[in-house]
Amino acid sequence: MKKGIAEALGTGLISLAVIGSGIMATVLTNDAGIQLVINCIATVATLFLVITVFQQISGSHFNPMVSIFLLSKKNLGQMTLYIFAQLVGALLGAVTANLMFERQALELSLTLREGNHLLFAEFIAAAGLVFIVFLKAKSVKKMRPALISLWILGAYFFTSSTSFANPAITFGRMFSDSFTGIAPSSAAMFIAIQVIGSTAGYGLAQFFRKK
Repeated sequence: MKKGIAEALGTGLISLAVIGSGIMATVLTNDAGIQLVINCIATVATLFLVITVFQQISGSHFNPMVSIFLLSKKNLGQMTLYIFAQLVGALLGAVTANLMFERQALELSLTLREGNHLLFAEFIAAAGLVFIVFLKAKSVKKMRPALISLWILGAYFFTSSTSFANPAITFGRMFSDSFTGIAPSSAAMFIAIQVIGSTAGYGLAQFFRKK
């Protein structure tokens, strides 16, 4: 139970950071570039924090694809609990962000994010994230929280999609019609390509693991 709560809380905080900082950014400035920088800094800082804090409790998955790759062959019950907790956490993070900025608790995003270029960007973002998570190397192990955060920091700016990269967070972002929101129809395509990209990243990590 504690592990599930940790996964919900960690994912919820990431969702809150992404959505809340996006709303705050639009309150502070009309400059889209500055808005993205504000959103990125808050997201990356929170990501590093929650990975570090919950690593020894739940393993800091916060991503359904990570849970699937780690637990599907070991413990289906725990995998199901983790994914459920991540989705609930992402949703509650969105609700919390909305309420903090005097918006409706639940609101479906109307922001369409369409185009093959965005889907390709999400493939790269998800593949790189999962590759870093599963790469077995002494130089990576102790620095993984920082490396994951740095990947998201970079991908915010070098991917055209601004690096959603995570199906659970993408799900949460459907429920805030704000700067970081995504319409459900677009989210479905993003999540599908994230699954494919994550699988590619996991496969690449396993390739480098083999001697």
